[in-house]
Amino acid sequence: MTTQSAVAGADRSRLFGLASALLTYPDARLLAAGDELRAAVGEIGDDEVRTRLATFLDWFLTTDAIEVETHYVHTFDLRRRSGLYLTYYLHGDTRKRGIALLTLKQRYRAHGLRLAEGELPDLLPVVLEFAAVAGPGDGEAPLRQHRRGVELLRAALDENGSPYRHLLEAVVAALPPLTEIDRDAIRALAEDGPPVESVGLAPYGTDVDSIGLGPALTDLSATGPCAHARPSMESAR
Repeated sequence: MTTQSAVAGADRSRLFGLASALLTYPDARLLAAGDELRAAVGEIGDDEVRTRLATFLDWFLTTDAIEVETHYVHTFDLRRRSGLYLTYYLHGDTRKRGIALLTLKQRYRAHGLRLAEGELPDLLPVVLEFAAVAGPGDGEAPLRQHRRGVELLRAALDENGSPYRHLLEAVVAALPPLTEIDRDAIRALAEDGPPVESVGLAPYGTDVDSIGLGPALTDLSATGPCAHARPSMESAR
C-alpha cells in the first residue's frame, strides 16, 4: 500500500492555503474575494482537488451570505462531532490534550511563527496554514499526526451533507491514505467518542490556562463566530 499522496507539491501548498482561508468564518471580506478565490483554484493542476474546491466555491459564492454564515456556525460551533479543533477528537477535554496543544505551539515557534492572540494551535485552518507556509515534512506533520481527527471531521460533514465536506475531501486527497489500524481506531472513536479525564487529574481547562493557549473547547459556544476568525501566523523573529 502506498503511503504517499498523488497530489503534487505545488498543488498541495495552494490547496492547504485555500482550505485554510475557506474554513475560517465567512466574513464579508472572504465572501467578497470570489474572483481571487476562483483564480487560485484554477491554478491547481490536480483534477480531483480542483473539482472539489470549485464545487465548494459554487455553493459558497452563490448562496445568500446570511445562510452561509448560519450554516458555518451550526456546523462548526454547535456540533462537537464537526468541530475544527483537531486534538479534541483524539484527547477530548483531558490533560493529554493540553500537552498536544503545547507541542503544536512549540512546533510553530521552532519555525519562527507565532499564533494570533487567543488562537488555539489545533484549529484546522491554523494547521492548514502552517502546512502551506512550512511545506512538506515539518509543515505537514501536524496534519499527518491528526489524520484520524481530520477523517472523523470529514465523515461528520459528509453525513450532514455540508458543502464544507468538499474542502475536507480535497485535503484528505493530499494526505497519506488511512491504514487498517487507522480505520479501526476511527471506528472506535466514532462509537465511543473522545476520552474523558481520568479520576484524580485536574480538568483540561486548568492545563490550557497554565500554558496560555486560550479557551477550552467547551467555552467556544460563548465566544461566537470570532472563535474561528481568519488565522494569522506571523514571524516571531
